[in-house]
Amino acid sequence: MEAQRVQLLAEKGEITVPSQYIQPPDTRPQNPNANVKEAEVPVIDLSSRSNLLEKMKKACKEWGAFQVINHKVPICLLDDMRRVGRNFFEGCEMEEKLRYSCDSSSPASEGYGSRMLVESNETVLDWRDYFDHHTLPLSRRDPSHWPESPADYRKVVAEYSDHMKSLAQELLGLVSESLGLTCQCIENIVGDFYQNITISYYPPCPQPELTLGLQSHSDMGAITLLIQDDVGGLEVFNNEEWVTVKPMSNAICVILADQTEIITNGEYRSAQHRALTNAKRSRLSVATFHDPAKARQISPAFHPPRYRPVIYGDYVSSWYTKGPEGKRNLDALLI
Repeated sequence: MEAQRVQLLAEKGEITVPSQYIQPPDTRPQNPNANVKEAEVPVIDLSSRSNLLEKMKKACKEWGAFQVINHKVPICLLDDMRRVGRNFFEGCEMEEKLRYSCDSSSPASEGYGSRMLVESNETVLDWRDYFDHHTLPLSRRDPSHWPESPADYRKVVAEYSDHMKSLAQELLGLVSESLGLTCQCIENIVGDFYQNITISYYPPCPQPELTLGLQSHSDMGAITLLIQDDVGGLEVFNNEEWVTVKPMSNAICVILADQTEIITNGEYRSAQHRALTNAKRSRLSVATFHDPAKARQISPAFHPPRYRPVIYGDYVSSWYTKGPEGKRNLDALLI
């Protein structure tokens, strides 16, 4: 099923969403305009070394997600990344955007699209458009595939990519140390990062109570670093309820992914998360994924292992074939 550009649908001003975007009753947000949960996703100050590993351990064990501040990534760069992303979606004509259309037949295609996480005739579509950039390793990075406008778009994405790689390395080192492993342990198992940067654009939705911007899932790879604008919408599943990740312009949200759960032997969990829509404002987020190479074998760093070893490419194929539906792909590896 081919997804239309959601932004075009939103601009038509219809008061109802097309049926292919309506979630089944059991996956709809209960109340997309209110967050009554008392729990809050942890915020960790990386400039304070006091009890840092203990805070990291608690956040990874209980949540699989947290926000970091004082992370050494220039705040102006976060702002620039949000600016160039929004300029593409709101400042370019559709004809210009379509020049960068991705290959709809491949889930790994670079460029502009609206494809859902898993594509089949039964799958409900996400209320989202996106632009995906292949940024690492450098052999995959070809800025000519990225928008030319604004003039600094390609420069900003390349600089952002490099900063995100450094932060991912630092965070995986802290995650390793918090478990008593050597600083390089998790990164050595993951190997050289395959990094993608995906800008997601969620137009206003006339019926947010029936839709999702991004369906519930945990990420496939090692670690995801995400920034939001000031429009809330990202939620993390914790203790059997959905908790909103409070937008913070100076923070980066850290989301542990499935391969890190395998490597830590289940001591740390990958975070199940989703994105809501709203009726009044468009929302933009930027997710930077750090994954192993497809040929890389991932296995637990502890014994006895609770997960079977897996070739990452096989895991990705299974994920796209079966669909996320919570964490069933990860659960299938349990011994």
